Formats: sequence, structure tokens, C-alpha cells
Amino acid sequence: MAAESLETDGPRSSMPAELYHHHSEYSQWKFKLFRVKSMEKAPLPSETQPEKRALLGISPPEAPNIELDHGKDPGSVMKLCLRREREENVEGPGRRVDMKLLEMESHMSHLRGLCRVCGIALRKVKGPEHDVHGNLDDVSKCALRKMGCKSTSWPEVILKVFKVDVTEDIESVHPLSFCHRCWLTAIRGGGFCSFTKIRVVEWNPHSSVCYLCFPRKPSFQRTGRKRRKVIPRAQSLPKRSRWDLSDSIAVGERRILRPFGDRLGPVLRGWRKHSIQRDQWVRNITHCQKDHLSTRLISEKLPVDYINSFTCLVCDHLLSDPVQSPCGHLFCRSCIIKLTHVLGPYCPACNSPCARDNLTPPAKTFLSALYSLPLLCQNDSCGEQVRLDSFKAHCLNHELEKDTNQNSSELDNYLLANKGGRPRQHLLSLTRRAQKHRLRNLKNQVREFADKEEGGDLKSVCLTLYLLALRSLNEHKQADELEAMMQGRGFGLNPAVCLAIRVNTFLSCSQYHKMYRTVKATSGRQIFQPLHTLRAAEKELLPGFHQFEWQPPLKNVSSSCSVGIINGLSGWTSSVDDSPADTITRRFRYDVALVAALKDLEEDIMEGLRERGMEDSACTSGFSVMIKECCDGMGDVSEKHGGGPAVPEKAVRFSFTVMSVSVLADGEEEEVNIFTEPKPNSELSCKPLSLMFVDESDHEMLTAVLGPIVAERDAMKESRLILSIGGLPRSFRFHFRGTGYDEKMVREMEGLEASGSTYVCTLCDAGRAEASQNMVLHSITRSHEENLERYEIWRTNPFSESADELRDRVKGVSAKPFLETQPTLDALHCDIGNATEFYKIFQDEIGEVYKKGNPSREERRSWRAALDKQLRKKMKLKPVMRMNGNYARRLMTMEAAEVVCELVPSEERREALRELMRLYLQMKPVWRATCPAKECPDQLCRYSFNSQHFADLLSSNFKYRYNGKISNYLHKTLAHVPEIIERDGSIGAWASEGNESANKLFRRFRKMNARQSKAFELEDVLKHHWLYTSKYLQKFMEAHKDSAKAFQATIDPVEIQDDEDNCLENDF
Repeated sequence: MAAESLETDGPRSSMPAELYHHHSEYSQWKFKLFRVKSMEKAPLPSETQPEKRALLGISPPEAPNIELDHGKDPGSVMKLCLRREREENVEGPGRRVDMKLLEMESHMSHLRGLCRVCGIALRKVKGPEHDVHGNLDDVSKCALRKMGCKSTSWPEVILKVFKVDVTEDIESVHPLSFCHRCWLTAIRGGGFCSFTKIRVVEWNPHSSVCYLCFPRKPSFQRTGRKRRKVIPRAQSLPKRSRWDLSDSIAVGERRILRPFGDRLGPVLRGWRKHSIQRDQWVRNITHCQKDHLSTRLISEKLPVDYINSFTCLVCDHLLSDPVQSPCGHLFCRSCIIKLTHVLGPYCPACNSPCARDNLTPPAKTFLSALYSLPLLCQNDSCGEQVRLDSFKAHCLNHELEKDTNQNSSELDNYLLANKGGRPRQHLLSLTRRAQKHRLRNLKNQVREFADKEEGGDLKSVCLTLYLLALRSLNEHKQADELEAMMQGRGFGLNPAVCLAIRVNTFLSCSQYHKMYRTVKATSGRQIFQPLHTLRAAEKELLPGFHQFEWQPPLKNVSSSCSVGIINGLSGWTSSVDDSPADTITRRFRYDVALVAALKDLEEDIMEGLRERGMEDSACTSGFSVMIKECCDGMGDVSEKHGGGPAVPEKAVRFSFTVMSVSVLADGEEEEVNIFTEPKPNSELSCKPLSLMFVDESDHEMLTAVLGPIVAERDAMKESRLILSIGGLPRSFRFHFRGTGYDEKMVREMEGLEASGSTYVCTLCDAGRAEASQNMVLHSITRSHEENLERYEIWRTNPFSESADELRDRVKGVSAKPFLETQPTLDALHCDIGNATEFYKIFQDEIGEVYKKGNPSREERRSWRAALDKQLRKKMKLKPVMRMNGNYARRLMTMEAAEVVCELVPSEERREALRELMRLYLQMKPVWRATCPAKECPDQLCRYSFNSQHFADLLSSNFKYRYNGKISNYLHKTLAHVPEIIERDGSIGAWASEGNESANKLFRRFRKMNARQSKAFELEDVLKHHWLYTSKYLQKFMEAHKDSAKAFQATIDPVEIQDDEDNCLENDF
């Protein structure tokens, strides 16, 4: 029996069966009795301040039912302490203690209905209750996991969000649940913080002045001060009687307005009835008393249930424009929309989800029954029964008749009693205040109509009235302009379009302003926007506008987000011995520029999520961004104008390209690519980061200028970016690949010797002689870390070797590598280098060098002149001083090979030359294609065979040239292309062509912004170059391709329309 009693008691009275003995009942009762705090000191209810109870008007609490055999609460204190004893045992000598237990039971019942965090009553909060000491449910755990919170129980979350430790809570002091409002606060804060100011209640043990058991009412308590006498006034109102009606009703300690018309009799001040309070709330939300019809207008005696089926469950009026919720309840459309807007998308009848989009019209049979209800006209002179669907029109006729009679009487009175005075002024001649006063009635009527019929869109109503007035006065030209503006296709161009036109046509400020004034004076309309609107539009596109956060914060980088163009030397740590940098450089901060680039791709990222069928809210973390870095010298950029300090006339640009964006969704194993740059080698996708007047051969200066960029880049690798994309904060990680460098820049950054040295390759350790003997079988061995280790060996010489031995050990590393590069092949410079080599082969074949030993310089000049003359005559290919990309593309063709073969005397050498060009053209698409596996799979499969055949030709027929030497790009083409493609998937997509093609933009932007200081000049070039690469502006330019025709149409639309009509007539 003991075991059974233990099992049936509450959870706090459980005990192992082997520890149970005949005194355990008393021991356990004693333990629980003394566990309740302040229970011994609590006075009896009969002894607690009878005077205060008399003042408060509170009757003494009735003794609760102590028939414990029929109790329904298994966790009550009485049941735990008395262990199902009979009532006569309770009323024994220990009655004083038992009454304290009753008081504690009442106190704990109050605690069960309150929130642990904010102290509000749980019944007042809409939503479920949550256990303070329980584990997280699936919904809460999933929501918090998306925000990075890994807590599993509510005490951990409450401690982080509300800074309250609930693990030591006592049941008799603290509530055991918290409300749904605090749950929402914890979820919105991600389980880490609170975005809502919630005051956490401090709970105290039960005492004789407990505010839960004996609530205070300050309105009835004495303050100890005498009431101040009010000095009577001559015009004061008479004092109200005790039971007189007031304009407000006291509810608890606050007052609410009394509903209109509730003046039927005396009402005691106190708690209002819930139904009355709810009706008042609904009236304040819907405001439909004047628009909707009451059920009292039904003329016939119909069943109550039948009438209730045609009644709105929100306002209790007859249904007006009825809609049906997914749960089957009926409401007026305006009432349910206003109610859900205020109280949330839930059905007011059953509390089920009810969004605005899920509302549907009811069945037609129901609508026919609703509209056929007979209503009694309330007009005294009518009393006619009218159907519901024609009742409003019937009442409107009565109002029109009444207004007509009233207006005629007012007109008669005015004609009879005209007092004269000054003439009435015109509306436009009045001041703004007088205009408002004269039109106040009309304004109120228009606003009322807009709120009732057009959803509050007052602007559209006024513009439509003005449009109709213009049409009635035959002002159709002005009306067409107004209508075009209302429909979003006005004659004035968008400021972003004007900005895109200015940047893409390289117009300076004065040139654009001159065009703006000319077009405005010619057409009479403001088609282009003024310069100040363009400056406002470009702020959103330049770096430094958007807010973001790094987690963890970047090391040695400021957390400020509004950082624009800065000095490129900022962040450079120089020692005492260093001389000041004699250069000018301007740049964006790397992380701020990446944020602006991602915001520019916001539409593309969201479109990629939709195309992959991924839920927007589920993809908030796991984004990976691949960045291609490019750096190249622009050569001589000297200009005649410009002041400032003497700086090198050569410039270097560092830029980057967002190659791809991928996301790893929750629960998935593989990343999904949601954005890929369609034109990775275009100048439109290569965003500038830094511009500097530096010679790319100056290793020390280049190291100093690029040092801060390298530090920011290394810091971003160890952190993640939190940025708002699509309205939700999302997490991004960046991966950097320095592939857009030519041979010279790679050797500068990795600290290698120049390209003419013994070590011909930047990917492997092969020397020039070894590479010429074995042209194909090589693998990539060099890396940034290995170059750093070799530099330390070169600097310290730990083995005390000679210069040649040390140089052979470090394999050509002679300076400290300062920027990590990806070991790859630059496709653009590979084409240029190989074209240069073929150009020399063509000269040698024309002069038959394979027969001769060492030709003289004059002979080589004659061969080159003959080759240039033949190419210019047959292919119109003008000679160049230095090989470039365009010349290389035209030279490396079978047509050029055939033209050169006309000058080669031997037929055998012609065939060898054609075969060499044919093999090269079969290999070229492999490293030039963006995705060779899709674009040229056949050439990719045959690449190893073709490269081996190509190497055999060089080592046999052209041995005279490649005996013991080979060019670096030809070596990389034959030896390393398959390995790079197998690792990266592509070579052409990671080329530096975009950075190279942007070199010509520097001069154009420099002329566009001619300023006296070179520092300001660099800022303007950097700013406009960034705007030139903006995807947002490019989309506007794409949408306005036919801008000339559109521009002509805006200037003279009549002629264009006549031309279109003539074209249509000719077509028909």
C-alpha cells in the first residue's frame, strides 16, 4: 500500500520503495512543510488587518474544499502535506498550521497564472504557455538553431536573453511558466539578446503583505494628507451625485472611455464585463458603425440562428462584402482585414491562422440568400421593405432628395439676404493657410472617400480628380503627361538612368549639365535629372553606404561601416628607418568594397534562390563567396595637366571580381551554386579596389602599398560577414584566389627572379634546360608557404653555402613573398606569350634558320619586314611595337599560317608549320574556355595527346630553336594545363583579361574628371570606375538600349506617332 500511495501522489512526493518505512509519511510531510519559505511566519487570514479589509471592501476568503479524496489537482500543497487525510484530522489542534497551508495554496494558485519573466497574467497573452524548466520544443529549437543558438533547455535561453537564472527557482516563490510574448522576445533575439525592453519581475516569498494575495488599491488608501480645498469659481459646474455617470469607467487602476450611448442607468466603478469591453475594442478598430447595417433592420421575424449565419463575427452587423476564412467563418472584408492588421493573422472565432491572402468569397447560394434579406427603411416618411442588395441605393435616394431641398432653401436665403462686402478672392490668390481653410470641408470629404473606397490612397484620388478635370477642359497634352507620371512611365528619366548614361558616355560634370540645360530648353520638359539628384543616387552604389557586421570582428580593422575612399597608405606600419612613401594612392577598404559588391548582386542572389527552389527564410547562413583578385601595371599614364608632388608616371590597379556565390542549406551536404558571374573576363565585372602611382617593378614600394590590403584580406579569411540580403540577415564567408596576375606580377609578389632567369616556371622547380628536354612531364610543386620557407633559407643561409649553391637550393626565390597567389596559368598572357613565340618561329622559317647557324641582325630585320608586309597585305594586320591581345588573336589562326607559308620556300617546312598551328588551335580552347568540360569536351580529352605531339614537333623539326631553352608560357601550356583544369575546373574564367581591358578606362575617366590635384584625380577615377562596373546601372542601360529613339520620342512625340501610324498603314 505504501508503494501504491507513493506512485499515486504528486511528483515531489516520490520515494524509492526500499527506503520507505512507517515514519516516512511524517518525515516527508515535515520536509515539505519546512521547504515552503516564510510559512511559519505567515499570520492567519483571520488575523491580517481587519481594518484594511473593511476599507478595501474585501470579504474574508472562503475556506476551500478540503475533501482531498475528490481533489483534482495532483500537485496541490494540501494533498502533498496531508497525504489524503480526512477533514476531521485537519480541524484538530494544528488548525493554525493548516490555515497557513491554505493560504500558501492560494498564493501558489496565483503564481501559476503569472509569467515568470514579465509578471503578466498568462490569460491576458494570446498564445500557449511555456515551461520555464523544460527543454526546447522542436519549433523553438529549429528557430534558434537558424540564428546560431545551440541551447537545448529554456533555463539557458532565459539566462542569456533576460539575464535571469531560473535553475534555483522555488515553486512557492516563482511561477513555473512564462508567456508567449516573452517566448517571441527570446526567439527574435536569437537566444542571445533581447530587442524589446522587458522589465523582469523580482519575486519575493509569501508574507502578510503579499501583493498577490492582498492586492493594493491606491485609490482607496489614505495618504496621510488632507484633501486640498478647491476654490469655487463663478462658472464652475454643479457637483455630480454619487451615482452620476462619468465619461470613463475605472478598470483596475486605469480608466477607459465609456462607449457611446451607454447611459441607461447608474453603473458602479469596477471591472467591466468582458463582452462589453470586447465590443468597445472592436468598434475602435473597425469603425464600421456608419457603413454596415444592423440586424435590427430585418423586417421579418426570422430564427436567431438563421440571422446569426448572416452576421459578421467581428462587428455583429450584417455581412458587407462577405469573405470566408479557411476555417469556414464569415466576416466583412474590411472588418477582418483591419482586425488581423491590428491583432495578427488569426481567426477571431477559433484562433486558427487566417492570412489576408487566404480569404475567399463564400458560395453563390449563400450570397443570394444574404442579398434577399428584407430590410425595413428607417425613413419616417417611407417605411418600405427593401432587399439588402438595393437597400443602400434606396437610402441614397432619400439623402439626395434631402440635399436638393436643403440646397434650394440655402440658395433662396442667400439671394434674399445678400449683405455685400468685398468680392470673393480667387483660390490661387490666397495664402496657403487661407487655401487650407477654404478647402477644409472638401479635403475631409475626399479623405473620407479615400479611406472608405480606395484603402486610404489619398494621392491617387486627388490626381485622378485633376486628371478628369483636365480631360473635361480638353487639356489632353497635359493630361497625358500626368497620366504617364501616375503610371510610372513619366517623361523624366530615373536618376539612376541618368547616372548610368553619364558614366557610360564618360561625360564630365560641365558636359552633363550643359546637356541637361539644352534638352530642358529645347523640349520644354525636364527629361534629364540635375546633378544633385545624380550625386544622391550614386551614394547608395558606392562602398560605405550599407550597414554590416563581422563575427568575430576583424583584427586591426575599424568596425565603422560608413568608410568611403581612403588613403592607400593608411594602415601601413612603417618603422623609424623607413623613408616616407613618395607616391599617391587611393583605395576602398576591402571589406566595405565587398559589402557594396554583394548588395549590388542582391537581386541576382535572390533570383538564384528562387530558381533553385530554396526557401528564403531557411537560407540565412552557409553562404560562400569566391573572389578573384587581379593586379597589373597600366604602364605610362603621364598627363600634361595635374599638380601635386612628383610621383612615378606609372600606375598599378588592384581589383577583384565576385566569381560565384553558393549556399549550404540546413540539412544538406552539398553546396548549391546560386550565382555565377556570366562574364568573368569582362571589364564590367572587374571592380576596382585600389589605384596607385607606383612602378610595378618597385618591389619595396609595391609591398608597402599592398600591405594593408593583404592584412584586411587575411583578417576576413578568419571571420564571417553578417549582411542584410533580401530583408534578412545572412552570413557570408569569403574565399580569395589571386589568379589575375601576369608572369611579371607573380614573380614580384612571390619574390621570384625575373622571367629571363634559369628557373623558367612559377609553378614548378624546372630549369630552362630541363624544361626543354622534358616538355610535358611536370607537376605543380611551388606554393606560397614553400616560397616563404625558401626565402628564410635565402636570408639566413643556415648551411653556409656559396651563392650558386644557395640559389640552386631556393630555386630562384630572392625576395620575400608578400601576397599569396594561386598557382595557375593566366590565359590572356599565355596567348600573348605564345603568339610572340610563333611570330619569331615565322621569321625563322622565312629565313630558313634551320640551315644556317647564327644569322645577323640585319638578316633578322629583313625577315621581320617581309613578314609584316605579308600580314599587312593579305590580312590587313598592321605591325605593332609590342604584342597585344588583339594582334595575338588574329595571328594565331590557320589563315595567318597559310599567309606565312607563302613565304616559306620548302614544302616540308610548310607542312610542319601548318601541323604546329593546327595542334595549337586544338589545345587553345582548353585553357581559354570558361568551362572546358561543357564547351570543348573533345579537345579536353585529346589535350594530353596533342601536347605530346606538339612537343615532339618542337624537339624534332624545330630543334634549332628549342635546343636547351624554351619560353615560360610555352612550357606551362604543354606541362601544367591538364593538372590545373583537373584542380580548378577552368583556366579562362580566372584570367586577368577584365583587369587588362579596364586599363583603357583609366585615361577616359581621367579626362572625364580633369582636376588640379592628382590625389583628387585618383578619387574621381576610382569612384566612376566603380559606378561603371555596377550591375544596378548596367541593368538600366540594358533596359534603355534604344535611348536615341526614346529620347526623340520625348522631344517630339507627335512626329514619332505619325511615323508609327504610317508604318502600320504600309504594313496593312
